[in-house]
Amino acid sequence: MISRRGDLKIVLGGLKTAAPCRKLVKILLLQLKRIGDLILTTPAVAALRESFPGAQLTIVVSSECANLLPAVPNVDRTLMARRNPRDLALFFSVAASRFDCCIDFTRNDRSAFLALLSGARERVVSYRVHQQAKMRARAYTDFVPIRMRDVHTIDYNLALLEPLGIQTVASRAPCLHLPQMAHERADALRRDSKITRPYVILHPGSSRREKLWEPERWAEVIDHFGRNNDIDLVLTSGPSPNEQAHIAAIKNKVQQQIVDLSGKTNLLTLAALITQSQLLVTVDSAPMHLAAATRTPQVVLFGPTNPFHWRPRESPALILQGESAAPVTAFVPAQPRFAMSQISTGTVINAMDSLLSHRAAAQSS
Repeated sequence: MISRRGDLKIVLGGLKTAAPCRKLVKILLLQLKRIGDLILTTPAVAALRESFPGAQLTIVVSSECANLLPAVPNVDRTLMARRNPRDLALFFSVAASRFDCCIDFTRNDRSAFLALLSGARERVVSYRVHQQAKMRARAYTDFVPIRMRDVHTIDYNLALLEPLGIQTVASRAPCLHLPQMAHERADALRRDSKITRPYVILHPGSSRREKLWEPERWAEVIDHFGRNNDIDLVLTSGPSPNEQAHIAAIKNKVQQQIVDLSGKTNLLTLAALITQSQLLVTVDSAPMHLAAATRTPQVVLFGPTNPFHWRPRESPALILQGESAAPVTAFVPAQPRFAMSQISTGTVINAMDSLLSHRAAAQSS
């Protein structure tokens, strides 16, 4: 089945593209998922900017990503989806903008409605929509034969650009440009918290309870490294009640001193703190993607989610999952779910020691 739309040609089941259409003026990007999803969309945004330097790029994001927007490069205009009556203004704005092309990274009912409202000649999405939701599929003109479960999330996002003739990219690394104010706030927070030595950030929290590692094991890690007089340990978290309760349980078991910044940072300040840290230790959550975008070494604890789709690929990262005593190095698209409790304290400590030693050696050379 061949779909032709202007300068674009797509063969479902075997994608082919004509020469890139350089006449595109307004491109709408729909990324209504979470913070990590937005960060993993930045390579696709960069590729669009490189291929269409004169185009106006507009991105629609969910309200939870609002604080991160000043750090997202290569976009000219941002719109917010709030999932409430105030979205009427968003709908009118999209409908009135007369876009030439729309790329839907989200693939849900709300993004399909926005794609249709855009009035764009080319409205691109994964072909899975055509297979799974026939009514929703009517909002689109072009379907890319790729499944998210088969590739890393960054590669999935980049594949959606192929109908525009973008098949090779300069970089697949996530990218954030932190504003100066974020660095200034991070510096002030370090001064106020008396963080004077090189520091390690531990971010144990997640909005999903099944991603949480046991508080007593976090406490064991903190107590082990708390006896090291060469580094400061910094505890951070998001503001959600689940995360705050998890942090409280950890602090209740800790014997050594730790700097508690939990609930005291916004996304940009946290990103700036991560940039200057020696190491981040976290679970599969937004800070993992912040560290990947700022090239900060990290140890990441995965459990029920698959690192094949979400792991950092560019920054120095050791991925821990299941009962393996060593970091995971082989990743597959389909795997069983693992309990976080399978990751041992010793495995985390060894991974931290490895990256800290490597960092120290690099800084001394």
